[in-house]
Amino acid sequence: MADKRDYYEVLGLSKSASDADIKKAYRNLAKKYHPDLHPDDATATEKMQEVNEAYEVLSDPDKKARYDQFGHAGVDPSYGGGAGGSGFGGFGDVSDIFDSIFGGFGGFGGSRASSANAPRKGQDIRTSVTISFMEACMGKKCDLRINRLERCSDCSGTGAAPGTTQETCPECQGSGMVKTATRTPFGVISQTKPCTRCQGKGKVVKNPCPKCSGQGRVRVSKNISVDVPAGIDNGQVIAVRNGGDCGTNGGPNGDINITVNVKNDRYFTRDGYNVHCEVPITYAQAVLGDEISVPTITGSVKCVINEGTQNGTVMRLKGKGIKRLNRADYGDQLITIIVEVPKNLSKKQRDLLKEFDDSLNDKNYVKRQSFFDKLKSMLG
Repeated sequence: MADKRDYYEVLGLSKSASDADIKKAYRNLAKKYHPDLHPDDATATEKMQEVNEAYEVLSDPDKKARYDQFGHAGVDPSYGGGAGGSGFGGFGDVSDIFDSIFGGFGGFGGSRASSANAPRKGQDIRTSVTISFMEACMGKKCDLRINRLERCSDCSGTGAAPGTTQETCPECQGSGMVKTATRTPFGVISQTKPCTRCQGKGKVVKNPCPKCSGQGRVRVSKNISVDVPAGIDNGQVIAVRNGGDCGTNGGPNGDINITVNVKNDRYFTRDGYNVHCEVPITYAQAVLGDEISVPTITGSVKCVINEGTQNGTVMRLKGKGIKRLNRADYGDQLITIIVEVPKNLSKKQRDLLKEFDDSLNDKNYVKRQSFFDKLKSMLG
């Protein structure tokens, strides 16, 4: 008797604790120590027995009153105080504990049976499509072939052969759950588990549908058409709602998630909704200026090269980029000018170029003159 801990101490409560406090403390400790939840803890059974003993007394108004007045002597049977410390207090596995006190907890007990019959969404299907850069810019209709589960047309998804129906499971009598009892040194432990014969559904199929083998669903290969919107980018996903595997127990279909792979283009690169393109021009065009044709994703346009255009100059063509998804406006096209330096000159060409260069002065090379002026200043 002297070895027993105070029941309030066992539950971590004060004597002023309410009925709700006692239930809450018990629930938390049951999750912490119940052997079903902690099969590898050798001390769990002993701790759970102590917790149950404390709860059995403190949750009963009469026993609690005797315990508050006389301590353990008021409830211990060896002292004539009535039942106390009765192992698992009539509870079995952890599902029975929470079903008895809180009407079910965390998927235990009856909730597991009902979940087997609950509507379940079908699986999503993942696939991909590869398109060109220009198709991504302009949009494209793609035809794909997929494999998905569909509700069996012969049995309407029941799994039973045409002309027959599902029958009540003889093992669980339609409840979807079976209960077993195991005697232990601490009392009889009962366990409620999903019926293995019907997998918790409460129904069995004695005459399976030959088309779906009793599964209620069959896998079929189908062609689908998908609109890839203009402006889609590499790696983005198009979702086809309800196009995936059919659900079970009346649940909705899954989706089809299509990852779009966009090939690189020979001339264009993408930055968001802007398009970049490099356009080479001659040395003479850069010096003298010119009007040239430059490519865009919608065709060639005229572009003016100003006199004295430098290598690397970027020209912006407003609205000539990619259409923004789900919007009416477009990005821009950015033209990077590449001044190509001539190679393999003849002697005459060299002499002419040298004569031309000698005719120039500092005002023709503003950046060059500024650079060397700064360099002189830095070097003193």
